[in-house]
Order: sequence, then structure tokens, then C-alpha cells
Amino acid sequence: MSLKKATLLIIVILLIDQVSKFYIKTQFALHHRIEVFEWFQILFVENDGMAWGTKLSDIFTGISDRTAKLALTIFRIVAVIGIGYWLVNSVRKKGPNILIIAIALIFAGALGNIIDSVFYGVIFDDSYSQVATFLPEVGYDSIFHGKVVDMLHFPIWQGVLPTWIPFVGGDYFTFFEPVFNVADMAISTGIGMLIVFNKSAFHHEEIATGEKDEGSENTI
Repeated sequence: MSLKKATLLIIVILLIDQVSKFYIKTQFALHHRIEVFEWFQILFVENDGMAWGTKLSDIFTGISDRTAKLALTIFRIVAVIGIGYWLVNSVRKKGPNILIIAIALIFAGALGNIIDSVFYGVIFDDSYSQVATFLPEVGYDSIFHGKVVDMLHFPIWQGVLPTWIPFVGGDYFTFFEPVFNVADMAISTGIGMLIVFNKSAFHHEEIATGEKDEGSENTI
């Protein structure tokens, strides 16, 4: 796959991700939900941490929430730069399409959530008990402290777990509990592709490494 096609894929995912987030942010108050099907809901929540709502300050108790948020945003920016380099390098080396598509999906998803983290605190006001305004006089937070907008919820099964299940028996449980967005889907899909199609994705690199090693031996 060419870099042009990979870039087009990234742009399409980013557009879908950001349009859906803008729509939710400007049409829904926080925690407002619409039941599309019994097993699928549009539920507006905001996430200022990592996956599953985890915060760095929960792990490193010595730092404040704001410092942890800033550190997480900067880490995401550095990570997406590294992923971008990986993508360009894989295209340059004519890597397998499955590898390039997977990296492009991860890059697009990471960049989509970075946009939220960097800019949303400035370009929106808060969504508590109201629908947010786009480009208000004062945003809900400063740059680099925005919250990621999530809205896709799939409560496929809800109920009380049997008491015979260790540790969680008798508890009320929802599968699938997390709320996510299009960017999260892109990242998960890309990582899933790398895991499932591992041999196909990295076969080209293994061949190149083997040829390089063989050439070194012949030289010696």
C-alpha cells in the first residue's frame, strides 16, 4: 500500500471520529443516552484518563490529576510521532498491506484522541447539565487538558452473576461495560490485526533481517 492510500485511510477515520464527537458534544448533555437497540446505546461520557478511565494519578499517587493529565497528553503526542515514523518506514520498505493498514488505523485512532486531549478544553465549554457550545468565550479547561469524548456503548448482557462464581458472584454485571469512540475502535482493530495476522504482517521484516544476516555471514 502506498503512503497516499494510507494517508487517505487516516483522513477518513479522523473525519468520522471528529464529526461524531462534535455532534455528540454539541447535541448531548453529559450522560445523556439514546437506546438504538437493546444491546446498543449512544451514551455521552468524557474520559480524562487512559483506557477504562484509568488515570496516571491513580497509579502514581504522588502527582496531581492535572500534572498526570498533561503528562499523559504529552506521552500520547510522542507515541503518535513514533507510530507515524513506523508507518512511513514500513511504506518505504514496501511492507505488507496488512501491516500498513494496521499501523494506519492505530495512528488515526491515537491522533483522533489526541485532538480531544489537546484542543477540546479550549474549543468547548463543559457539558454538565447542558449542551456544550463550540468556540465559547471561555472553554472548560486549558490547552492539553481536554477530555476524550466517548459515545458507543454495547450493553449486550446485564444481570446478576451466579453466586457460585468466585469473587464476583452475586454482583450486578454488564457485558460490555466500557463506552468508547471511533478512534478507540480504530486502535483496537489495528492492534487486533497485528495480533491475528502477526506472521503475515511481519513476514517481510523477518525475510529482510534474514537476508541481511546471510549477507553479513557471506562477507565474513
